[in-house]
Parts: sequence; structure tokens; C-alpha cells
Amino acid sequence: MKVEKRTFVVSGGSSGLGLATVHDLLSQKAYVAILDRSPPPESVLSSPNVKFWKIDITILDEIASAVNSTVEWAVSTAAPLGGVINCAGVGTASKIIDSHGNPHSLDLWDFTLAVNLTGSFNLTRLVLQHLVKVDPEPGTDGERGIVVFVSSAAAYEGQPGQTAYSATKGALRSMTLPMARDLSRYAVRVVTVAPGVFESSMTANFPVKTRKSLENEGLVFPKRFGQPYEFAKTVMWILDCPYVNGETIRLSGAGRLPGKL
Repeated sequence: MKVEKRTFVVSGGSSGLGLATVHDLLSQKAYVAILDRSPPPESVLSSPNVKFWKIDITILDEIASAVNSTVEWAVSTAAPLGGVINCAGVGTASKIIDSHGNPHSLDLWDFTLAVNLTGSFNLTRLVLQHLVKVDPEPGTDGERGIVVFVSSAAAYEGQPGQTAYSATKGALRSMTLPMARDLSRYAVRVVTVAPGVFESSMTANFPVKTRKSLENEGLVFPKRFGQPYEFAKTVMWILDCPYVNGETIRLSGAGRLPGKL
């Protein structure tokens, strides 16, 4: 699909994988609405092609307000909606029964689902009610736009302590195909990316022992953590290739998470 002069909503776009995606979208002359808890770097925020809305992805009213404001902005710039890229997420860890015999915290479970799953679902459905009304692109396909979700290798090989996190990432993976089928009548595609171990604020806090374990046992080639720009390039390829639809694409360098680090 054409990216230039289209408006994309990117949740979690102020840092990490989301920010890398924002940079690539801007390089293609797209307009980007960033929805995040914190603002992006000033170098991004100062771009005339960027708007930032501070939101909590777990609060529906804040999501709805940001989406409505984005639609108004898109009208004012004559850059119609092109899609939503759901990069907002949280990594949580807790064993189903801890070392003291206590069960998994229900509050932590609810929080993980609220951010990773319900937040992505709510943002997507609210953007879609406008995206399906966008004029189709010229050409045979008549594409209107795209939805991108971010799953994880944990959707396939969750680590000990990742029951809640893996549940959310597996759910995103599972709803990709039915949502793509739902949206086929509107010529809107749905694709999910499932990154392996990437350099991020979460992995930056990994103990040295954990990093070494992953590098020695979990990584194949390249034998390193993924870089945010590699995620962004994958998203741009998805946007560019109309036949990619209803898929979850593993981005792992052939790596697989071991049963225990």
C-alpha cells in the first residue's frame, strides 16, 4: 500500500520498536500519530508530520479521544488514515505458584491483559471504524489500510513466569486470521509480527547470565539480539506487500527460547 501522505496510528511509538517504526514511516513521508505514556524525542516531536497524544492504553476514554483527534488531524492535512500499528506493551513475569506457595497475582494478570491484549483490541477497533470508510487506493486491489499487531516468541515458547505475558501474545497471534477475514470485505489487511529477543528497555535489564544463556542456547544466526530497525524494516515490508495478510511473521533469526534460562 502507499505510505506517503497517509496517516498511521502507532501506539508505543515514543521508544523501542515503535519509535524505530515511526522513523521509517516518516522517511517515507507518512504522517504519524503517536499514542504513548511519554513523548517521543524532540527530533521526532518537532516534525510537522507527527502528532503526539499522551494516553494510558488501558483507559478507553483516552484511546477514543486520541483516535478522534487523529481523524480530525488527518482531515486537516488531507492525509487519510492508512492503518494502526500496535507497539504498546508490557513485559510481566510471575510463576503460577511462587516459591512461597502463593498463586499468581490476579492484579498482575488483569494488568498484563489490559495493556497487551485489550489495549491493542480497543485501539484497533476504534481506528477501524474510520479506516473502513477511507477511499480505496487506485488499482485492482483497492486496499484501504492495514492493522499490525506485535506478538512475541513467547506466544510459541513462553519462559517460566510468562504465563500471563504468553497468554496475551498468543491471543494476538490467534485473532490475526479471523480479524483479517472479518475485514476482507473492506480491503483492510491484518498482520502480526512475533519478534524474538530484541534490544529494548525490557531486555536492557536482563542480568548478564540471562543474556549469555540466550546467546549461547537460544540464538542461531545472527547470534545477537534483534535491533529495532530490523523490526521497523519488517513492518515496512508488510505495508508494501499487499499479499501479506492474516499471517503471523516470526522475526527471530531462527532463534527459539529454551525451556529455562
